[in-house]
Amino acid sequence: MHGILAPAARLDRWLLAVLVVLLVTSAARYVERHGFHATGAAVLAGALVLGLAYATRGLLAGRAWWPTVWVTGMVVLWGALTAVAPSFAWCAVPVAFAVLRVLPFPWAVGTVVLMTVLLTAAWQRITDGFDPVQVAGPIGVALVTVLAYRALDLESRARQDLLDQLVEAQAELAEEQHRTGALAERTRLSREIHDSVGQGLSSINLLLQAAEQSWDAQPATAREHVRTAAATARDGLDEVRRVVRDLAPADLAASAAALPDALRRAAEQADPGGLPAEVRVDGTPVVVPADVAAALVRTARGALANVREHAGAGRVALTLTYLLDEVVLDVRDDGRGFDPAQVRAIGTRGRGLAGIRDRAEALGGQADIESAPGEGTTVSVRFPVHPIPQEERR
Repeated sequence: MHGILAPAARLDRWLLAVLVVLLVTSAARYVERHGFHATGAAVLAGALVLGLAYATRGLLAGRAWWPTVWVTGMVVLWGALTAVAPSFAWCAVPVAFAVLRVLPFPWAVGTVVLMTVLLTAAWQRITDGFDPVQVAGPIGVALVTVLAYRALDLESRARQDLLDQLVEAQAELAEEQHRTGALAERTRLSREIHDSVGQGLSSINLLLQAAEQSWDAQPATAREHVRTAAATARDGLDEVRRVVRDLAPADLAASAAALPDALRRAAEQADPGGLPAEVRVDGTPVVVPADVAAALVRTARGALANVREHAGAGRVALTLTYLLDEVVLDVRDDGRGFDPAQVRAIGTRGRGLAGIRDRAEALGGQADIESAPGEGTTVSVRFPVHPIPQEERR
């Protein structure tokens, strides 16, 4: 059970102090008025027992039945003392607080009403005539006290409910963040696999098909295709390991020429069937962060794969431009083109274009797709970069 003042545990020591003062004062008054005899000794013993019992509440707090037994004993002892010596009626204040601390509201109200009736009767017994103030006063004080602390209890419970809801909401938020993080990681892995491993396997397949077609007529060309396929397979294996370990290719940050060289290799591996893929570099090459360089290479692979699979182009050009505070990659083809708005609406073309946009946004960059039916396509990505000082690359 929990009374309506259960949260106010710090009241215990103050209630005990007030009760002790009132018991001592009331006992002294009784002895002064009536002398020390058998009844006086019983009154003093009852006051001592009431004070000691009040102080024992915390000793057996772990037992569910103890608070109810304890407060019942307090009320009975107080009632007996008040019946013998009405001056002990003042002790009703800490005893009533004890009742409010322990009993549920309906029982607490009933007990306080009984105490108020006993208090009023005790005072009427020692008063000449009927004094309505001695009836209305205790009843009014008891009523206001109970209602006030009932309001405090309701407010305390409402605050506790809000705290519980807040804790629950925080737990749900943490779980949702975990789910969101897991989904983002799955999306990232899907994008990386599509633009690295997937494109590498596609290139290997095309290289081996070309080698098979030219095996008898052009054995040297066929062997070159096989060597290129083997090199692509090794690069693909490295990409798989990097994706698993969530690392960008380390060699892309080794020197300023590493990124342009990687783009040239990606262009060579994209299609062995004769589609020319020109790589141009504008500006002064600088070393860019490895994650940005990796995103540019994978964007180039994804864009070239889209050209090969969808564009029907006869020519494609990759332009890498170094500006003061950003690096820009443009992939331009002269293929059949498409309507970008329609592609976004119907969600076609796989993960390629969506992966390019997601990758750019994840690194604080921007991806733009410009195309129209019959006018080719330009995929442009830009990333804000700051050149890496030489001493930081060592």
